[in-house]
Amino acid sequence: MISAGLMPIIIIIAVILFTSIKVLNEYERGVVLTLGRFTGVKGPGLIILIPGLQQMFRVNTRVVVMDVPPQDVITRDNISVKVNAVIYFRVVNPQSAILNVDNFMYATSQLAQTTLRSVLGQQELDDLLAQRDKINQNLQQILDLHTEPWGIKISSVEVKNVDLPQDMQRAIARQAEAERERRAKVIHAEGEFQASQKLADAAKIMSTSPAAIQLRYLQTLTEISTEKNSTIIFPVPMDLIEMFFNKDKKP
Repeated sequence: MISAGLMPIIIIIAVILFTSIKVLNEYERGVVLTLGRFTGVKGPGLIILIPGLQQMFRVNTRVVVMDVPPQDVITRDNISVKVNAVIYFRVVNPQSAILNVDNFMYATSQLAQTTLRSVLGQQELDDLLAQRDKINQNLQQILDLHTEPWGIKISSVEVKNVDLPQDMQRAIARQAEAERERRAKVIHAEGEFQASQKLADAAKIMSTSPAAIQLRYLQTLTEISTEKNSTIIFPVPMDLIEMFFNKDKKP
């Protein structure tokens, strides 16, 4: 039997042991401070601390997905848009993440928002819509450079949505429609040009062989008689037509 006088001591010892034993998961690290001074990074596994003398800060080393809220951005060509993004990063140096910055998660979020507004404000709207990969790479490089002293590695930055005003959406739609009409007219003109070249070549060949014109004339009559059965055709000799042409050529 445990006497009543030893019970408080046993309880105090149990509380001390409970507060001094910490368990860190495989993806966690513990930054330990002894009397306010950094004494090392512990983990993963079982960690024993000296109660009252040591303090430990848990740091998650897994990849963190942070959503950057929509930002009001004015592009270089003075168009107001709303842009949001997502950032993928992880802590590679737990010591720097705890000792060099206060609340590295909040600091990274604020830096991402200001960098997003700054970088996109230097782009024109067409570049913002067409060169998304280049902009993402530029954002990743800038954020990675500024967060390196905090022990954070930015692995990727992706611009998700670009919300345009309604009038700008209508203007872009009209621009796209005009572009498609321009392409259609160019293709039609190229077809007419190629057809005229073929007709000119055919005319040159027929001019050297009068029999070819006569055969073409008979083929046309055959096509008309097949498609237009109610049409009455009166064949006219080609020599008779040429007589009128020769008459016009005489002085």
